[in-house]
Amino acid sequence: MSTVENRYDFVFLFDCQDGNPNGDPDADNSPRFDPETFQGLVSDVCLKRKIRDYILYAKSDKGALDGTGYEIFVLSGNTLESRQRKPFESLTGEDKIEAKGKDTKSTDIEKARQWMCKNFFDVRAFGAVMSTTEFNCGQVRGPVQLTFARSLDRVLTTEHTISRQAFTGEKDVKSGTGTLGRKHTVAYGLYLAHGYINPVFASKTGFSEDDLTMLWKALVNLFELDRSAARGTMSTRGLYIFKHESKLGNAPAQRLFESIKVQKNDGVESPRSFGDYAVTIPETSSLPQGITLIDGLA
Repeated sequence: MSTVENRYDFVFLFDCQDGNPNGDPDADNSPRFDPETFQGLVSDVCLKRKIRDYILYAKSDKGALDGTGYEIFVLSGNTLESRQRKPFESLTGEDKIEAKGKDTKSTDIEKARQWMCKNFFDVRAFGAVMSTTEFNCGQVRGPVQLTFARSLDRVLTTEHTISRQAFTGEKDVKSGTGTLGRKHTVAYGLYLAHGYINPVFASKTGFSEDDLTMLWKALVNLFELDRSAARGTMSTRGLYIFKHESKLGNAPAQRLFESIKVQKNDGVESPRSFGDYAVTIPETSSLPQGITLIDGLA
């Protein structure tokens, strides 16, 4: 599998209706927002979690991912140490790592780092700090980077009081408490995030064309396997990929991003669906030389 040799910049557009796209633990898990503009926010970490989960579902065969190259390093319910232990246990012969902790040699750390890149998709893609346990696998700077997603317009967080018929325990029956809860939602928000793929880093981690294809599939289907009553209805609405002819790029990313126009339709004051917006993409003739625009949903 050849590594990615072209630079890519992309615009990722998705929406949320009657749900909480990304709760903030510091604000009673209410939807994240910019306190100055009241635009909604979804963290890059949240988006990467969904990408990891999609890759896991798409590539797993009854949960067995060993040896496929598509294991997940940051996996829910597992410690990072248990993942970093794997190269120390798997490498044999001349590649075997004899020591660990402070005694791990730089050459052995490099062997472990390469093994982690080869076997874990998210290490190849996003990078990882793997030097914080006695199983030192070094550090990796990933070629795929995502920004926070920001809503195009203000979102108003609504707090709903909900009730249940069942009690948690006998003491709750006696006290009559424990039947009410709260749920936070936004009525509607259209969010936009930017992404970057650096072929220089891809050559160092082994991020391949097959990995790139899986990344595009994950972004298109990101919310299809992540349904939850708490998140309402979330959907991918646009994936606009700018492919550069060269490794260093043929145009500044911001110039390309600004060519994608997303605006409310005339007369719409409070958007409540994707149909309340119009997305305009540039004509091929207006793109800088060496840039190809790909519609990821086409």
